[in-house]
Amino acid sequence: MHLLIGTNNPGKVLEAKDIFEGLPLELLTPEDLGIQKKPEETGETYRENALMKARFFQKAVNGHAVVADDSGIIVDALKNELGVQTRRWGLGDSVSDREYIEHFIKRMKREDVRTASFISSVVFIDQDGNEHCFEGRVTGTITDALECDLTPGLPFDACFRPDGYDCVFGQLSLEVKNTISHRAIAFRKVREFLLS
Repeated sequence: MHLLIGTNNPGKVLEAKDIFEGLPLELLTPEDLGIQKKPEETGETYRENALMKARFFQKAVNGHAVVADDSGIIVDALKNELGVQTRRWGLGDSVSDREYIEHFIKRMKREDVRTASFISSVVFIDQDGNEHCFEGRVTGTITDALECDLTPGLPFDACFRPDGYDCVFGQLSLEVKNTISHRAIAFRKVREFLLS
């Protein structure tokens, strides 16, 4: 079976390929299929945006299964500033990962409360068009500074320390991260669904 991973974000593609490894799937990206147009993300929830992405890509590759996610971070000190608009917050979505995360860290300097949650909604649409939704969540803390190099497409990995760990996501091996991250939890639910 072909499975289109509905993103060209290199970090998300790497995580998804690792989680779906070993399944009888040929994993594809929009780039692999020459899809250059991007889906709209005008939903008010992660689930709505994930559905928009999955439906967009399913229509573009009629007949293939699709998996798409929408993720974001909720930082308690910032109330509703981020959430579903995480990547578009502050400087807009056209800035580099480095510019974005440096702006975020600077904004967090004046905050004492540093708790946060990552949320991921993943939608799987099978070849027949049936939609299945899965969610994952992980809690943690925002560090005072970037603690490692940036992972392309996943800038928060350099400053989000998951509860129970003494390092940020970006310092964890992919194997470990893909057992605890919000996206990994949701993608693993898709994997279990495909195996059932």
